[in-house]
Amino acid sequence: MTMSIVELTETATEYRIIQAEIKELEQQLNELKQQLIAEMDSRQAEKVQAGAFTISYAPISQNKFDSALFKKENPETYNAYLKNSVYLRFSVA
Repeated sequence: MTMSIVELTETATEYRIIQAEIKELEQQLNELKQQLIAEMDSRQAEKVQAGAFTISYAPISQNKFDSALFKKENPETYNAYLKNSVYLRFSVA
């Protein structure tokens, strides 16, 4: 099915409206998250039971590969393991 220019414009407009709504919701979500984190900090607790919810805010330790350092110290080996990837970028500007 091929859309007309009018249909494309309407669809792109709806897309941008929903995109803006998502951004606003993400900001609200972040504000709520910050409130919960502040409460966890004030309680000095890593885990709190709140009704049906378990809220946790705790440090996690993990090992990560330092690819920038490896590239600097072993450029030939680094380049030997590089893999080109191609992807499609979508935007409505």
